[in-house]
Amino acid sequence: MQRLGLIAGRGTFPYLVAEEARASGCEVYTAALSGEAPSNIDQVSNKVLWVKLGELGKLAKFFQHETVNEAIMAGNVSKPQLFSGNVRPDFEMVKVLSHLKNWKDESLLSAIADYLEQKGIRVIDSTTYLNNALPEEGVLTKRQPTKKEWEDIAFGFQMAKQVAGLDIGQTVVVKERCVVAVESIDGTDETIRRGGRLAEKGAVVVKVARPKQDMRFDVPAVGLETINSAVASGISAIAIEAGRTIFFDGKDAIQIANQHKLAIVSVSGKSLNDLHKKVS
Repeated sequence: MQRLGLIAGRGTFPYLVAEEARASGCEVYTAALSGEAPSNIDQVSNKVLWVKLGELGKLAKFFQHETVNEAIMAGNVSKPQLFSGNVRPDFEMVKVLSHLKNWKDESLLSAIADYLEQKGIRVIDSTTYLNNALPEEGVLTKRQPTKKEWEDIAFGFQMAKQVAGLDIGQTVVVKERCVVAVESIDGTDETIRRGGRLAEKGAVVVKVARPKQDMRFDVPAVGLETINSAVASGISAIAIEAGRTIFFDGKDAIQIANQHKLAIVSVSGKSLNDLHKKVS
């Protein structure tokens, strides 16, 4: 039976990966990040080792001991925790960090993936077992965006791509073709709340992948918490990038969106080039 290593961070993502991988016939061996990974991750894992942030050598030895040669990174790490002073990197992590040119997410995660591959553990796409959670292009809710909202979506998509390309964040909040909030280390949901406070009602949220997104890690994702934050913040529409954004708890999330007349669409840069046809 195939053995899959799972590096589990925060949120629904790691639990769903483990659940779907086991349903596909894999044994799942989870290195769960303390203070981040779901407390019930053991329910969908064959074996769990809890590791602290920075214990890279311990994580690699666990996978090697369990004869794991493929692994998935799933779930976020609370970025403020990285600056809290509580992270104590082990010798292996220090070696990885010493070769970094910067501390961008992509640089750090790519370096960790390279380290694991040197140890015989190949990091694979984090969406490998989640094809059903990657919406194709289209309107996902009962209500379609208005002409004004489509214009804000098209504008926001371009802005979000530029921000994501700089590895600052993947989400922007837009109103009347003006960016009112940009995601940084505070994360998507806090960005939505911040944007809602600044724009009041009627703003649009756009979430995209990086222009050269490495699908092994930090793939954009939305779910129930995102939808609830949008509703509470008076957001009128959410746009995600088709085929490159994970949509957790899609059925329940869409039901809530429909109840509050929140429009959710899955779009691509190409589809937005046809914007005038959609709103004419």
